[in-house]
Amino acid sequence: MRIGWIGFHMEGVPALREVLGQGYPVMGIVTLTQHAADRRSGAADYTSIGREFCVPVFEVDDINGEVALGVLSELDLDLGFCIGWTQLIGSAARDLFRIGVVGAHASLLPHNRGRAPVNWTLIRGEKETGNTLQWLGDSVDGGDVIDQRRIPVTPYDTCESIYERVAESNRDMILELLPRLLNGERPATPQVHSDEELLPRRRPADGEVDWSADSSRVYDFVRALTRPYPGAFGWFDERRWTIWSCSLPPTAMTAEGKPGDVIGAVVSPVDGACGQTVRCGQGAITLLELEDESGLVLKGRELSDQRWQGRRWRDGA
Repeated sequence: MRIGWIGFHMEGVPALREVLGQGYPVMGIVTLTQHAADRRSGAADYTSIGREFCVPVFEVDDINGEVALGVLSELDLDLGFCIGWTQLIGSAARDLFRIGVVGAHASLLPHNRGRAPVNWTLIRGEKETGNTLQWLGDSVDGGDVIDQRRIPVTPYDTCESIYERVAESNRDMILELLPRLLNGERPATPQVHSDEELLPRRRPADGEVDWSADSSRVYDFVRALTRPYPGAFGWFDERRWTIWSCSLPPTAMTAEGKPGDVIGAVVSPVDGACGQTVRCGQGAITLLELEDESGLVLKGRELSDQRWQGRRWRDGA
């Protein structure tokens, strides 16, 4: 069986490395050009993996373009894995794989079909997500299901920690699937119909914090957009600050005031616990790491030493 691998995102790396390490016949890896990868969050270096395992790597901007179709045709493939990719794979590309193309979607399909499912899961405060292997077809995230894994979401998770577990589940499901495919099986269960709307695409400009929201929603918003994504942001002291991390203090600790007011500093001998507490619509959050547009990072004692009490984060530029 001749296998092709399509991916650029971190969620596909553990699976690819294990598949290659176990000697499965991967004929080629298709990934994004550096220019295209630089415009996307969570990109990983697939070129070095190809070099390590002596597998040719092909960089493309469009999986449905002439260059990519030519590469896939020349590789003469039976099976494809598309793990961590943002473009829909059209029928012209899928038809170049004799058995089909296996894709992964970081949710329990049919729930949360569409863009950025991990980010949306956290933004919405959901307590569980998952990962689904499916056969890719014409509909968005609507292919027959091969396997699924549930992933609990705790208050301590971020988009990065969830994607780490998604990546692990990709590896585990694919390693269980490959022997079955080599044995001539093709497991597939039609998806249950759902009227849920597709999750919309998220852009960096969508990351502005709404200080009038409940503190738990602001906390979820920040952890949903932190590294490796562009981050939530707000405006303070005429500067745009990216908020990389925050904590959620008890709601009862906040006095009356307006959303965005800086209540005061949090001081601790533990550097990572230091920060600035800001009032939300209900409750407050404590900012733990900030970065302004010039690259200046404030965290730890340097952040708690800022004399910001009584000042306010504002909306918009």
